[in-house]
Amino acid sequence: MVQEQVDAAGTSGDAPETVLAGLRAVHASGRTRTLEWRRRQLRGLERLLVERETEIAAALEADLGRPAFDAWFGDIVSTQGEIAHALRHLRSWMRPRRRGLPLVQLPGSARIQYEPLGVVLVIGPWNYPVYLSLGPLVAALAAGNCAVVKPSELAPATSALLARLLPRYVDPEAVVVVEGDGAVTQELLAQGFDHALFTGGTEIGRKIMAGAAATLTPVTLELGGKSPVVVAPDADLGVVARRVAWVKLMNSGQTCIAPDYVLVDRSVRDDLVRELRTAFEELGAERRDGLPIVNERQLDRLVAGLVATSGEVVMGGGADRARTTLEPTIVLEPGADESLMREEIFGPVLPVVSYGSVEEAVARVNAGDKPLALYVFSASRRWAEDVVAAVPAGGAVINHVAMHCLVPSLPFGGVGASGMGAYHGEWGFQALSHRKSVLVKPMRPDLRILYPPYDAKARALLRRLL
Repeated sequence: MVQEQVDAAGTSGDAPETVLAGLRAVHASGRTRTLEWRRRQLRGLERLLVERETEIAAALEADLGRPAFDAWFGDIVSTQGEIAHALRHLRSWMRPRRRGLPLVQLPGSARIQYEPLGVVLVIGPWNYPVYLSLGPLVAALAAGNCAVVKPSELAPATSALLARLLPRYVDPEAVVVVEGDGAVTQELLAQGFDHALFTGGTEIGRKIMAGAAATLTPVTLELGGKSPVVVAPDADLGVVARRVAWVKLMNSGQTCIAPDYVLVDRSVRDDLVRELRTAFEELGAERRDGLPIVNERQLDRLVAGLVATSGEVVMGGGADRARTTLEPTIVLEPGADESLMREEIFGPVLPVVSYGSVEEAVARVNAGDKPLALYVFSASRRWAEDVVAAVPAGGAVINHVAMHCLVPSLPFGGVGASGMGAYHGEWGFQALSHRKSVLVKPMRPDLRILYPPYDAKARALLRRLL
C-alpha cells in the first residue's frame, strides 16, 4: 500500500460517522477475529516502539519536558511489557472455557467463548500519552476489535506522532487515529461505540460517561484521586522516602497513581520529613531549578494551592511561570479542608500529615473518595494487611509505590470516583471481549414431561427436579 493510502486510511479527517461506518465494515468482514491477525497487530506495535523510540522520546520532550530515558521508562518499556504478555498468552485467552452442568441439564455441554465487541474508542490522556493510548489499544487488538484512538490535544506533538506512525505499523483500515479537542471526543461518543476506554481526570470522566450514556456505550474509566501513603512507626523511613520521592518526582508528579499525600505516625513524622527532603534533593538533582508542568493553567492551580495552604512549606514551593516549572515541594500539616487535601494534586507537591493511631489514619482516608491506589509501609505484614483491608481502593501496594501498575497479571482500575472497570493483561482482553454463553443439547432424549399440559404427577416431579 502506498504511503498516501496508508495515511488516508489510518489518520482520518472524515466525519465521525464515516470513520465508524468504515471500521464496522472491517469488523463485519471477520478478519480481525483470527489469532494471526491479532498477533500481527501486536507485533506491529512492538516494532513501532523499537524502531521509533527516538521520535517518541522527542515528542514526549516537546510536550512534557521529559528526558529521553524517562520517556523510555514511563511510556515505552511499560507498553512493551503489555504487548509481550499479550503475545505470550493470547492463544490461551481466546480458547473457549468449558463449564459444568447441573444434573437436570444433562446430557449436554456448556462453554464460554470470547468474541470481539466490535469497535472500541480509546481516549488517551496527556500525562503518559503513548503508554495510556497504546496500552488500551493492546487490549482492544488482542480481543480482536477495530479501534479509534483519540490522543490528547494537550500533548500535541505526541498526538501528531501517533497519527502519523500508527497506520504504518498496524492495519490502517482497522485502527484509525482521530485528533482534536474535547468537542471531537463528544462527537465520537455520540456515534455509539461498542466500548469506550478513557484515562484522565474525574471531572472529564463524568463528561465521558454522560456522553456515552446517550448511546448506551459501555465505559472503562481510569481516573485518579488522592492516593495516600500510610507509614507505620516501624517502617524503614529511608526506604519509604526514596520510594515515595521516586514516583512523586516521576513526570513531575503528573501521574494518576503518584502518592498524593503521606500519613505518618506522629512519633516519626519529623524523621520522615528529613528523609524525604534528602530523597527529593538526591533524586531531583538534575532538575534543581524546577520540574516542568504541562501548561500554565496547571501551574497556576498548583501555586494557588500552595498560596492558600495553612501548612508549613518545609521544602521547595518556588515556581517559574516563564518556564512553567515548579520546585519539588513538601508541605507539613496542611488543613483537611483546603485544596491540597481535597483535590488530586497532580504535581510535585507532597503534603505530610501526622496521625495518632492507625484507626485515625484509616478514618481520614475513608472520609474522602475511594483512591485509585493505596500505599502502606510497615515492618509488620499484619499491620499493613489490616490497613489494606480497611481502606477501599482501586489497588494497593505494601512497602512500595505504584509497582502494581507494571504487573500485567493484575487488573488495574479504580473504584468509585477513582474509576470504573479494569484492564491490563487478560483483564483487558476480557473487558473488551464479549463472554458468550453457549449451551449445547442433543436432540435425544426429548422428555415429554417438560412440555405442557402438566398433570399433578408431572408438576410434582418437575418441582423436585428443578
